[in-house]
Amino acid sequence: MMRTLPPIECFRNEVERTIHAHGILLENPYTQWFALGEASDAQLRAFTVQFSVFSHLFVEAQLRKCINAPDIGAYRSGKQILMNELGVSFGRDGSVDGGTFRFHGAHYEWLVDFAEHLGLQWHELGKRRLGTPSTLRFCDALGEWYGSEDISTALGASYAIEHWANAGFWKALIAGLRKIRAQRRPDLPLGFWTWHDQLEELHAQHTEDELSVAYSRSCFIPERFIAGGLAMLDAVAIFWEGLASQIREDEGEGLRYAV
Repeated sequence: MMRTLPPIECFRNEVERTIHAHGILLENPYTQWFALGEASDAQLRAFTVQFSVFSHLFVEAQLRKCINAPDIGAYRSGKQILMNELGVSFGRDGSVDGGTFRFHGAHYEWLVDFAEHLGLQWHELGKRRLGTPSTLRFCDALGEWYGSEDISTALGASYAIEHWANAGFWKALIAGLRKIRAQRRPDLPLGFWTWHDQLEELHAQHTEDELSVAYSRSCFIPERFIAGGLAMLDAVAIFWEGLASQIREDEGEGLRYAV
């Protein structure tokens, strides 16, 4: 028997009460501290290594999302993100179809360029063996939830990831990096960070559109969407808490940040 769902507005209200109310979307002590621009060079390098592990392993999760796509439309949408991550530029129509591939167009290579200005080398970046337990829990959760074969679960995780990214963490990181650049590292390239910040509002709106389409499908299960979104945000919180714990160990106290 086909399940009848309530109007989508009711479900959006439930999403607002659950996913949008998750603690990591409301407050992130690590990025609030980072925005002060007080990270030492050692702390900045430690952060960069962990972010490079996440950034590189995200490609695996995105490929899994493509492999587990429920239809060719979702498959192609996933490939748009994957191929742009790997260096294919978006055309004027917003698609990578017919776009130009450049090695240095890969997002990860921008991050490597940033890291090299901090004295880090290729072999010190992006490898799974370099991840802390909290970083690896986040990366594994991306594969499990974001790359899930279950359409409702994967969509919930994708929705959560994009709304996390649009909740301001890129801006907080950029604020801190700009202060560091002004104070002591004038040659620090910020393209990796500013590019992603510019994309996020568009991506968040795209997930809202995806939800509208998916909700009309008979296979959509609201409970799995919520569960996938919350599980993904729990993993996001673990990632940031892992970074915060490194700072607490360095400084022997809680994080200080602007309010």
